[in-house]
Amino acid sequence: MTVRPLIGVSTYLEAGTRWGVWELAAALLPAAYPRLVQRAGALAAMLPPDAPAHAAAAVARLDGLVIAGGPDVDPARYGAERSPRTGPPAHERDVWELALIDAALAAGVPLLGVCRGMQLLNVALGGTLVQHLDGHAEVVGVFGGHAVKPVPGTLYAGIVPEELTVPTYHHQAVETLGAGLVPSAYAADGTVEAVELPRERGWVLGVQWHPEMGEDLRVMRALVTAAF
Repeated sequence: MTVRPLIGVSTYLEAGTRWGVWELAAALLPAAYPRLVQRAGALAAMLPPDAPAHAAAAVARLDGLVIAGGPDVDPARYGAERSPRTGPPAHERDVWELALIDAALAAGVPLLGVCRGMQLLNVALGGTLVQHLDGHAEVVGVFGGHAVKPVPGTLYAGIVPEELTVPTYHHQAVETLGAGLVPSAYAADGTVEAVELPRERGWVLGVQWHPEMGEDLRVMRALVTAAF
């Protein structure tokens, strides 16, 4: 029997969530995330917010880590004032996911950041964010699509060598790159669409789009392969 790697995915923490007769706080994850992990050949584990001191122990039990999309990163994390168009902070999630990223980088566990996850990876390494891109994510809750072009010679280009139209929903983006990060894909307007660390620092990739909302499995399969 083939052993499947265990991929942890960070989750939302929402108050007053309703299902059936219940209205309770809940740790949530859009089903598209675990389905993508499973379709790529791995097992999925949900990682709800916890004390940051527990992040290293959690990561030690994983073969790979995904930091999922979600709300805007608190601008205080990168030394900026909050823009009126920046969403409300998710303090517990920021703290937990930053701790998970630090633990994965320290342990050499393969790491994929998706949308917010890419932005948080950039912030974890000292980078900053553009708090609002005009013309992006103007229709709430509706995914769009646009082309991203890989940078030759990067990890991402080795996974997806051609220009690809990807599912996207975001209004923030990388501004100043974090220490060691290099851009590995761009949109036509110059927005950084993927970042990564040099390969000698392990398998670390962030994508600004949402691979879980599309049919292309290559990015997740690459993470799963790295996790074996």
